[in-house]
Amino acid sequence: MTQMETTVNPEREIRYRRKKKRKTFDEMTYHFMLLPGMVMLFIFSIVPMFGVVMAFQKFIPAKGIFGSKWAGLSNFTYMFQLPDAKQIFVNTLVIAVGKIVLGLIVPIVFALLLNEVRLKAFKSTIQTVVYLPHFMSWVVLGTMLTMIFSFDGMINNFLEFLGLERIMFLASNDWFRPLLIVTDTWKEFGYGTIVYLAALTAINPALYESAAMDGASRWKQTLNITLPGMFPTIILLGTLSLGNVLNAGFDQVFNLYNPLVYETGDIIDTFVYRMGLINMQYSFATAIGLMKSVISFVLIVISYRLASRYAGYRIF
Repeated sequence: MTQMETTVNPEREIRYRRKKKRKTFDEMTYHFMLLPGMVMLFIFSIVPMFGVVMAFQKFIPAKGIFGSKWAGLSNFTYMFQLPDAKQIFVNTLVIAVGKIVLGLIVPIVFALLLNEVRLKAFKSTIQTVVYLPHFMSWVVLGTMLTMIFSFDGMINNFLEFLGLERIMFLASNDWFRPLLIVTDTWKEFGYGTIVYLAALTAINPALYESAAMDGASRWKQTLNITLPGMFPTIILLGTLSLGNVLNAGFDQVFNLYNPLVYETGDIIDTFVYRMGLINMQYSFATAIGLMKSVISFVLIVISYRLASRYAGYRIF
């Protein structure tokens, strides 16, 4: 027995080491696949973070970060003293909250309606069509919407056909915010619909059969089975969207707004763009961006904790 162990164990040991080396090599290939992404993240996300130093300086491009004078918190105090600061913050909050609320309600309602369709080909076609705008950039959509909602565009031609007056949608402070919220919801509700349709497939069909045998109508089945089944997904998406409450959508606003609607359409991101790249107030623009990032970070932590508590969603 002892001789067998002495002759067999070394072979097993060799096979075990070879298997372990092969497994380690296979795992290393997966780690190497992460390398390009990590390098890109380091170059474009980590390295630029050193630029936040400009928020505490009176930055002069010719002198650079190391040669510019320190300004303490003067850029932040100046930000709160600006008369436009309150308006910009309100604009950002109203537009972002409007997008979040409408962006939650519309996909839920559309998913419930689409779930009632029994013709699979028609259901798949509608699902694909409403999902397509999600892949289009706001550069393209902005051009299309500008043509559609312009004073002599398709919408105003239709209003004139009905005997109504033409409306300057893109130059009216009353219409610009609703236009931003509705068009953003139109672009993204297809993606949310697919998420909620996936949540609907997880509901046990036996619940519907039992409810139908008890005489429950489709409306009562929706209220008592479908909506409670979707509730964890609704809570998860709703709480995670809180982290974007200060992201009102730079791409969309930048491609649609003009000086006539600054009063209701100018948000934090577009204001930072104008201050930093057009007016060349680099330190002031960095201070505003840093303040927004800090508040957004706090909101993301809060939303993550809410998602963990009410929907069981955890990454770490």
